[in-house]
Amino acid sequence: MAREKIKIRKIDNITARQVTFSKRRRGLLKKAEELAVLCDADVALVIFSATGKLFEYASSSMPELLEKYKLHSNNNVVDKVDDSLNLQLQESDQTRMGKELLDKNRELSQLRGEDLHGLTLEELQRLETLLEGGLNRVIRTKDERISNEISTLQQKGFRLMEENKHLKQQMLTLTSNGKRPRTRGVELDNVATNPDDQGQSSDSVTTNVCSCSSGPPPEDDCSDTALKLALPFN
Repeated sequence: MAREKIKIRKIDNITARQVTFSKRRRGLLKKAEELAVLCDADVALVIFSATGKLFEYASSSMPELLEKYKLHSNNNVVDKVDDSLNLQLQESDQTRMGKELLDKNRELSQLRGEDLHGLTLEELQRLETLLEGGLNRVIRTKDERISNEISTLQQKGFRLMEENKHLKQQMLTLTSNGKRPRTRGVELDNVATNPDDQGQSSDSVTTNVCSCSSGPPPEDDCSDTALKLALPFN
């Protein structure tokens, strides 16, 4: 038959209570020893009976384990205190930052001309002073930007004028050093453009071309030269 489960409550019979204490005490001490051996743990067990008698077990030195326990307990207390202080500081910072955020949002809306009801005359004057100061700073900054842009454009105009002047000088230099083109020693400017002088100019060109040879040129040679120069042949 299965063992009946005992209800956990105080045993009224003193003799039965003493017997149960002795049995369970030995079992508890045995389990503590097994836990220390199997798991390589530091185990300390302290038991006081109803009559005040002490029973203890320690896997190593009991004073060392108690000192270790006190140190660990103090550290836990300090950690708990530090955590509590940090939590309070965080809550205080969050409250302060939330209040500052609300104040800044209200001030910003007032600078936009909103939420002005409830303000006193002094607060309205202070707000007007802030707006005037901000407007003056904006105007001053705008004037500085415009002045800088004008100065930059002027400098750019001066550079363009200097470059234009330099280019003109280069063109004049190239024009003064240039030579007029020639065709077989005859200048093109000698060819008359007036229709009345075309015959005379053609004859003079033909004569000049023919006189360039060392001896009396044959008539056919002068004719060929006149044809090559695109001159009328007589």
